[in-house]
Amino acid sequence: MSEFWLISAPGDKENLQALERMNTVTSKSNLSYNTKFMIPDFKVGTLDSLVGLSDELGKLDAFAESLIRRMAQSVVEVMEDAKGMAQENLLANGVDLTSFVTHFEWDMAKYPAKQPLVSVVDTVAKQLAQIETDLKSRMASYNTLKTNLENLERKSMGNLFTRTLSDIVSKEDFVLDSEYLITLLVIVPKQSYTQWQKTYESLSDMVVPRSTKLIAEDNEGGLFTVTLFRKVIDDFKTKAKENKFTVREYYYDEKEIKREREEMSRLLSDKKQQYGPLLRWLKVNFSEAFIAWIHIKALRVFVESVLRYGLPVNFQAVLLQPKKSSTKRLREVLNSVFRHLDQVAAASILDVGVRGDPWAAAQQPGLLSLRLLPHRPQSP
Repeated sequence: MSEFWLISAPGDKENLQALERMNTVTSKSNLSYNTKFMIPDFKVGTLDSLVGLSDELGKLDAFAESLIRRMAQSVVEVMEDAKGMAQENLLANGVDLTSFVTHFEWDMAKYPAKQPLVSVVDTVAKQLAQIETDLKSRMASYNTLKTNLENLERKSMGNLFTRTLSDIVSKEDFVLDSEYLITLLVIVPKQSYTQWQKTYESLSDMVVPRSTKLIAEDNEGGLFTVTLFRKVIDDFKTKAKENKFTVREYYYDEKEIKREREEMSRLLSDKKQQYGPLLRWLKVNFSEAFIAWIHIKALRVFVESVLRYGLPVNFQAVLLQPKKSSTKRLREVLNSVFRHLDQVAAASILDVGVRGDPWAAAQQPGLLSLRLLPHRPQSP
């Protein structure tokens, strides 16, 4: 999304002419694309109440920005392999974010301007709070499922010393239900395969001849079976270790293998079932949160303009989309065109400098100016 500056100047003849001069200069010099930012007339109430709303809106602004960033990041995380297409899913009212901002219209149905300003702010705040609550719940459920699945998948990764063997071995590889005999699994380094074949029968008494079989390999070695009498297990393990053969502790349990496979199948199915509804919810509610955020910006411009320029309400808001590498020159133009507002600024009821959040004050003399920085979801 592009960078935007949202400015407000008094609506008297002198300042409207100043806005026209600004538009002319910025257009001829190709510094920015400017459009009027229409804000309805709200029920103002008292100036004291506006001061309180100013603080509340500042906090709500930061909260909304944090929320949409988290939602955008959640879209990236949910889309995983298709995360490169995440930006295509981050829309507002079905259009890209830049188009929504440049064609912003106040939603009278959702946020009636005839209501007291406090009520409008409360409506937006409750909407965002509910979205955040739902986001936490849905992502916690999905991430728990994802973590459990990753833990199971991780078991089938790694080398023969650490990975699960359930997907490697079969019932036919073992002597089962024998009172006297047992089948062990031994990891043999690749360079020692010949040595193993020559020596495994003599590593201990009571090793069944020709009972070894290679059943799996990785980059480092192979997994061999060997069958022997139970009473020589310890002796065999000791001799195997002396020859750099590692007996892998494993006992074939058909029920456990079946349980693991069913669990993997269930988790994969659950993740697939959750994916679609979760992504749709994120897309819809990212749009709702972003729309609410821009409405908060409009509310901030209204409140701060009234506090700066006084009553009756009379100001004009303009949205500037700076061209690349033109922000310094654009700031100089604004300084020049609106320098006469210094005295107004000195007499302001409230300093509206908004520092440390995404709408940083552009610090024009006497001119209310807030800046919307671009947002790009980060890949994990």
